[in-house]
Amino acid sequence: MPELPEVESAVRRLRDAIINKRIVRVDVLHPALRRRLSPARLRSVRGMRVTHVERRGKHQLIGLDDGRTLHAHFRMTGDWLIDRATDPLPRFARAAITLDDGVRAVLNDPRALSTLDLHAANAAPDLGLGPEPDDPALTPDSLLEVLSRKRAPIKPVLLDQRVIAGLGNIYAAESLWHARISPSTRASSLTRAQVKRLLTAIRRVIARATGARYTDPSVSRLAVYDRAGKPCRRCGTPIERIVQAGRSTYFCPGCQE
Repeated sequence: MPELPEVESAVRRLRDAIINKRIVRVDVLHPALRRRLSPARLRSVRGMRVTHVERRGKHQLIGLDDGRTLHAHFRMTGDWLIDRATDPLPRFARAAITLDDGVRAVLNDPRALSTLDLHAANAAPDLGLGPEPDDPALTPDSLLEVLSRKRAPIKPVLLDQRVIAGLGNIYAAESLWHARISPSTRASSLTRAQVKRLLTAIRRVIARATGARYTDPSVSRLAVYDRAGKPCRRCGTPIERIVQAGRSTYFCPGCQE
């Protein structure tokens, strides 16, 4: 699943491709999206100028000059492909935004789980998100206060977007390794010192991410994720895999207390 760095990279590519251009048409190519966006709503965005493209957590908000917002979410495997309107559509194209200069932004998704919605003017979507990792308002004390009310293990808690926006399964596991915290530790039991280490680790992991898909071995060197049975890069203990809240968790039993 794309996490904050990957979505941020996609947003930057999308912004470069469509900002300050007018929409010629939006095509929805999958039945699930057609149920969300009627032909009349799609026609209503023709001629609208794209004023801004923003990311909030893993959500992408495309602002139009009449105040409305196109809201995209990749879910598991979505991504933007930027091409020309005259090019053949990619195999897994689910929606396409064609601009007045012939550029096309294609929402490509092999699993067809991505979503695209249109929100009314001056009605920002309620995303229910917590602070971004780099938000100055997110401090060890503020995070400690939130975690003190969570009795679940820390790893699933970190996946709750109301705690920290944009953090997903892979980078949560990586952050816990860097902070030397077991993913099974109850969130409410963490000390301030541990929370401070965890927040520092989260910010370091996010900052170091390249924005390329983490499955690309040429740009990824993950510490624990998908490394079950391999030696820990810090202490040499074999990495283990467990399942938490239906998701794979990788950790080192030797140096994550």
